Amino acid sequence: MLEIVVCVRQILDPETPAKSFKIDPATQRAVPPAGSEPVTSDYDENAVEAALQIKDTLGANVTILSLGPASAKTTVRRCIAMGADAGVLVSDPVFDDSDSYATAFALSEAIKKIGKFDLVLCGRQEGDWDAGQVGSGIAELLGIPSVTMVAGFSIEDAVAKARRVVPDGRELVEVPLPAVMTVSSEIGEPRYPSVRRIRQAFAVDVPTWTSADVASAESLNKMVSLEVPKHEVECNFIGGETPEEKGEQLALALRNAKVL
Repeated sequence: MLEIVVCVRQILDPETPAKSFKIDPATQRAVPPAGSEPVTSDYDENAVEAALQIKDTLGANVTILSLGPASAKTTVRRCIAMGADAGVLVSDPVFDDSDSYATAFALSEAIKKIGKFDLVLCGRQEGDWDAGQVGSGIAELLGIPSVTMVAGFSIEDAVAKARRVVPDGRELVEVPLPAVMTVSSEIGEPRYPSVRRIRQAFAVDVPTWTSADVASAESLNKMVSLEVPKHEVECNFIGGETPEEKGEQLALALRNAKVL
């Protein structure tokens, strides 16, 4: 039976209106909007769906792995409700400011602690920062091959055949296992767990590993500033008694603005 590890991340709900987000200037972090619960990164749910498709066809043991605050246990349990078998949360204040490298390092150490694995799946990119670096970083740190932007794949005789999304179509890649794949949304709509499975998942024990269990690395990038973009619009009304006069005034304004 295949052993699959899926890395998932809890993020602020991206569907929350932009005007609801605020930045704490002291901590340089986004303040969660009131009444908005964090969610699983949608790209990571695609990775869970990919693992479950393999489980349905070939049989697999699927372990969910997340790095984040204590609240991320909810994300791990939701993935278990989708059909995963177990989950682990890596949580410690020392991981709070981890960049892509430090995150990949901590997750790779956690994967080693989990033990045997044939396949590691991640979302194609983060649902909040969109960096798309962690999956490839995990592969590099584990010393195994990786395939990014995977739209679908099959496994036979310890070899995975993956279809990659490329700008002008699809690319077929063969890679020996163990390997890391970052999964794109083309894999298919993530399945929705039933109420019964959600209730069962919240009774599942999800162990928490700290920095004492998983080695950490210092972030290579430091947050310098974080701010909400400001969009300012200035509107000028063109006057004139007749349409012809308004047209002349508009042409003059555009010429003065060096548009014409």
